[in-house]
Amino acid sequence: MTTQDWIGLGLSFVYAGGLLFLAEVVRRWRGYPQDFTRKIVHVGAGMWVFGVLALFDSWYIGVALFTSFIVINYFLWRYKVLGAMDAADSTPGTVYFALSIAILFGLFWRTNSPQDLGFVAAAGAMAMTWGDSSASVLGRRFGRHHYVVWGGRRSWEGSAAMFVATFIAILLTILLVPGSALGPLTPPVGAGVALLTAFIAALVATAAEGIAPHGTDNLSVPLLSGLTVFALVTLLG
Repeated sequence: MTTQDWIGLGLSFVYAGGLLFLAEVVRRWRGYPQDFTRKIVHVGAGMWVFGVLALFDSWYIGVALFTSFIVINYFLWRYKVLGAMDAADSTPGTVYFALSIAILFGLFWRTNSPQDLGFVAAAGAMAMTWGDSSASVLGRRFGRHHYVVWGGRRSWEGSAAMFVATFIAILLTILLVPGSALGPLTPPVGAGVALLTAFIAALVATAAEGIAPHGTDNLSVPLLSGLTVFALVTLLG
């Protein structure tokens, strides 16, 4: 474990604490509902995967960090510590999200190696970070046409927002991370492969979000999106 890994751990916990504090302040000061402040944490936490890619020398220390948040998020959810995060009827979605990210990064991230596919894990995280958030926020605001699968009620407008946001987020991740400081030894992916991969992965993510039982999309969407990106980049790249 290097000095850089210690710095990465310290900054990650400071960032997480600051994000939770911000969400709680916004909830109490402005009176925003829990659904809104939860999305602040959701997006902020998801985007930190790029901070993890940038900060850590040892991939397994970064994965250990994600694993620690499975335990922390479970504690916060189980005892409803923060009103900005969990209401009385909240599902353990934050626990599932941390679990899915830990799995993806454990499978694909290898620092300082030509076999590093950290961008695959990041792409899966982006499907949930931006796709699900867009579906929730825009679906609630503009959703007029609804469908029900396994008791879960969603809107076609929300699903459309999910697809568009996921497509853009995954496409940018595939194009910008390989060969950059976040994945210096990873070969860049061609624009055509990136476009097709992002399109199909966005379709998979949207379908997974649409049919997943309430809360479990935090597990299925990142995993299925990441695995789809891996399969297509491997096959087409």
